[in-house]
Amino acid sequence: MASAATAPPTPASLKRIVAASLIGTTIEWYDFFLYGSAAALVFNKLFFPESDPLVGTLLSFLTYAVGFAARPLGALVFGHYGDRLGRKKLLVLSLLLMGGATCAIGLLPTYASVGVAAPVLLTLLRLVQGFALGGEWGGAVLLVSEHGDARRRGFWASWPQTGAPAGQLLATGVLSALTALISDDAFTSWGWRVPFLLSGVLVMVGLWIRLSVDESPVFKEALARAEARKAQDSGTVEKMPLVAVLRHHWRDVLVAIGARMAENISYYVITAFILVYATTSAGVSKQTALNAVLIASAVHFAAIPAWGALSDRVGRRPVYLLGAAGVGLWMFPFFSLVDTASFGNLVLAVTVGLVLHGAMYAPQAAFFSEMFATRMRYSGASIGAQFASVAAGAPAPLIATALLADYDSSTPIALYVIAAALVTLIAVGVAKETRHRDLADIEPEDEPVAARRADAHSV
Repeated sequence: MASAATAPPTPASLKRIVAASLIGTTIEWYDFFLYGSAAALVFNKLFFPESDPLVGTLLSFLTYAVGFAARPLGALVFGHYGDRLGRKKLLVLSLLLMGGATCAIGLLPTYASVGVAAPVLLTLLRLVQGFALGGEWGGAVLLVSEHGDARRRGFWASWPQTGAPAGQLLATGVLSALTALISDDAFTSWGWRVPFLLSGVLVMVGLWIRLSVDESPVFKEALARAEARKAQDSGTVEKMPLVAVLRHHWRDVLVAIGARMAENISYYVITAFILVYATTSAGVSKQTALNAVLIASAVHFAAIPAWGALSDRVGRRPVYLLGAAGVGLWMFPFFSLVDTASFGNLVLAVTVGLVLHGAMYAPQAAFFSEMFATRMRYSGASIGAQFASVAAGAPAPLIATALLADYDSSTPIALYVIAAALVTLIAVGVAKETRHRDLADIEPEDEPVAARRADAHSV
């Protein structure tokens, strides 16, 4: 008997596993959002001082975009080894890479000290951040999804998703506290380094929790079956996870990419571009716009698990489709509310937008996990999610800003998000419902489960 099936985790151990995934994704997103805020506040002055102020800001944002470019590479590498070696090992590595790169940014010399080497080093560390984040998401959601309690998988797997609003709240909160406590000159001189160095403390806490959890039992069982097949047929060569994904699950990868278009584009329009639109077109102060996003992010954090629980009752597709349609329909009211320049209306606009976004983001973790076979699940889920982020999330604020500059109207931007919503509606609409799937039973189409298990039990 080669099966390595294990008993479902106890409620206490499952909560520890969820906590391990949540704190990791929170730290990863804290680091990622912190960089974006610093790029807007000080990096143009510290690392690109010889450029025109606007050019310096664009260059600092370009280093921010580099992080997105590295995410697909992280998805490929971490997905490959995560499917070969296990989820836990790669999650520990991703946390170390992200935390190490963030702390190193806090120690970087500026342009005034080392010249052009400063922005080069900054860009390299940003690449490491993006690479680590590209591998983090897939492992975090799989570790929870594969640890049992299939009836509530949507709810439990949605908790790592709350790491995005939690990380944004944490990063913005730390920066706001610093700017309130110290002068602008002190913040520019040394204060900006504090949040980056703080990441080291958070990483130690995250590592302590992550090292205390067990590897996914579903992965252990799949690995045991693969070893049994090798022992039975010494000539068997296991395909690389990437090759296997493209052979057996290419449709699912396309569905995942399409599903993320509305989710990713709407998120960055609602949380990032809105800071540009509200301050330029609506005449709202940056602090007012930022406060609205902070309040909405707190509601977003609470809404995600609720949407995940609903997906356990009615299915992943209905909740996801509701979110995609809702975001598309909300765009024109969204900009109309922002145009009033009222703080209450601004909070309402962003909050409703993020709640509808949560209807897509919450079931996404379980939905993508349930699409792929175990020995290629990390690769499949990560590739689908991270390649979409390059096409959707990375250019979304730039496209929205360009549309605003060309047309001086929010209408083209609303139509841009609506077009993305239509893509997502089509992608999720043609997908199969996955709510009742047993993760251990999802196998490549040309290798039936019965035959795979027969091989394992015959040893």
